[in-house]
Amino acid sequence: MAYFSFARSIVAGEPITLYADARRDFTYIDDVVKGCVGALDTAGRSTGNARSGKKTGPAPLRVYNLGNTSPVPVTRMVAILEKLLGKKANKRVVAMPSNGDVPFTHANVSHAAHDFGYRPTTSLDAGLRHFVDWFVDYYKLDAKIVKATGAVADKKKPATTKKKAAAGKSASS
Repeated sequence: MAYFSFARSIVAGEPITLYADARRDFTYIDDVVKGCVGALDTAGRSTGNARSGKKTGPAPLRVYNLGNTSPVPVTRMVAILEKLLGKKANKRVVAMPSNGDVPFTHANVSHAAHDFGYRPTTSLDAGLRHFVDWFVDYYKLDAKIVKATGAVADKKKPATTKKKAAAGKSASS
């Protein structure tokens, strides 16, 4: 979940490391959940004996690849985060390491599409907008958020909570 790590670093003013030319197939969680729920209905009956649990044949299961099928440069994802958070990232671009990571991911969802109609519907822009709305609200951050309408709205930390205000009054009395 690079976008979460990147958002935290952008807000904190910490550097983020990007691999040159890396492209990823980012998928919004709602699309993944729809795929998981859809896959549940494709499993056949168990081949296990109800009493002993012993299998009489292979498991009637299938593995599905779920993704968005639209790889984008990671730098584009970071640019969207910068816009939504209202703050520039401190980017450090490095060469892709020769071991450990891959330069490109792309989900082949053809089996899921055929078997249960899986079709991801959330664009990267919309998914990141939902994520940043949650992120700013959850962490009570001061940030300008670009709403779906394109309007900019300020979200501010609450000045104080009722509990803190009450505690402050009783301490100063």
